[in-house]
Amino acid sequence: MKTCSANSMISVAMALAFSVALLGMGAPVRGQAPAVPAQPKINLTLEQRHVIKEIIKDLNVSPARQNVETTVGATVPATIDLSPMPQVVAEKVPQVKSHLFFLKDGKVVIVDPKENKIVDAID
Repeated sequence: MKTCSANSMISVAMALAFSVALLGMGAPVRGQAPAVPAQPKINLTLEQRHVIKEIIKDLNVSPARQNVETTVGATVPATIDLSPMPQVVAEKVPQVKSHLFFLKDGKVVIVDPKENKIVDAID
């Protein structure tokens, strides 16, 4: 049986520790793309996001009942009831006037009606 030198064992241990550290930081694994958080598809300022949330929370809109993903880029199932953007929101934030929305877990989820995909989710 061959024995390893102390230096070889230390080198292997360091390489293993480094690999584990990289995986813990979200480094890509061979064959996988790095995980990048989805960015909103519409550019809203913090003030615009606040306006949307405040106006919609004052409406009597029921939240989505079924479990649905609220991640930007996700496709909204046809079973989710989507509401048109209120006129007052469209006046104050024109870039969302043609969008639809639904509520889930306290979030206002904004949907592009052409692609039926989530473009933003406001907490």
